[in-house]
Amino acid sequence: MKSIILKSVLLISAIISSAACSSSLTRDGADSKGNDMGTETKSASFGPEYDIVTDLGTIRIRLYNETPEHRDNFAKLVSENFYDGVLFHRVIDGFMIQTGDPLTKDPSKAGLYGTGGPGYTIPAEFNRALTHKKGAVAAARRGDAANPKKESSGSQFYIVQDAENCSQLDGEYTVFGETIDGLDIIDKIASVDTDRRDRPVQDIHIISIRPVIPENEASQD
Repeated sequence: MKSIILKSVLLISAIISSAACSSSLTRDGADSKGNDMGTETKSASFGPEYDIVTDLGTIRIRLYNETPEHRDNFAKLVSENFYDGVLFHRVIDGFMIQTGDPLTKDPSKAGLYGTGGPGYTIPAEFNRALTHKKGAVAAARRGDAANPKKESSGSQFYIVQDAENCSQLDGEYTVFGETIDGLDIIDKIASVDTDRRDRPVQDIHIISIRPVIPENEASQD
């Protein structure tokens, strides 16, 4: 298996330092450096649901209301079809699958994959109740040296495949949703052959991301 600790520092680009992913939590909710992880809730309240349609199947996610800036930004990008056609540009079996870079729509920019976005970042919204469980949806970001406030990428996100190996990211990267259907698709994507940069040898696209219409609303149409 690839070195999970080494690969974890590559969530958005090679400039992410290992210090960004190595802190451990203390009982009071601060990290090993004494930083406050954020608010705490007993359980998450759920916001909108979305179907992420990929070349290998559909992953259904739902977002958390406890992370409203991330929730609303995701909804905005989906409404603009921002994610349609982007690649899963970093895939690490036993860790996570990452996507959301608009540069991946242009093969001529392959050397820059993992560095693109909509041109803005989102303030961190850490919450001790929202952890890197299997299927968790979290925002990628630049490393601490260039990003001391741990602000999230405006569009790039990753989905956890292995909770144990991603637990080190709690309190370091904002978790803003979870998978409610399609865990097998996450495993399928994670298991594909990749190159030395963890990019799938055969392109895996997000075909579309669309909101799930609640049954009670759909029945009124």
